Amino acid sequence: MPSFKVDTSTAGVFVAVEPKYKLVRRDTGEIAVDRETNAKMMTVGLMIADEGEASLYTVSIPETGIPEGLTMGQPVKVVGLRARDWENTFNGEKRFGIAFRAVAILDPSQSEG
Repeated sequence: MPSFKVDTSTAGVFVAVEPKYKLVRRDTGEIAVDRETNAKMMTVGLMIADEGEASLYTVSIPETGIPEGLTMGQPVKVVGLRARDWENTFNGEKRFGIAFRAVAILDPSQSEG
């Protein structure tokens, strides 16, 4: 399924919800794993503000792309943010939305290279 780059170069990005492991199944506690790198996946709530508007996004990121010690309200830089639409049926109910995924989160003073 195609995904689309999200440009945050002019936005202010802040940690709104600290990182936690992304679960595949809540009842078993099974943690999601990145198919390409085999790294455990985490989710982080990010507030992204640009052009006078701000929104909260839950972003999936491999554990290897998240620095230690992220705290709520901390400004960050997002590397490789992409959006992808999804759709599924659960218990006969059709659901859909947009999933966000990034390669990494950096301190704003760090370079991406």
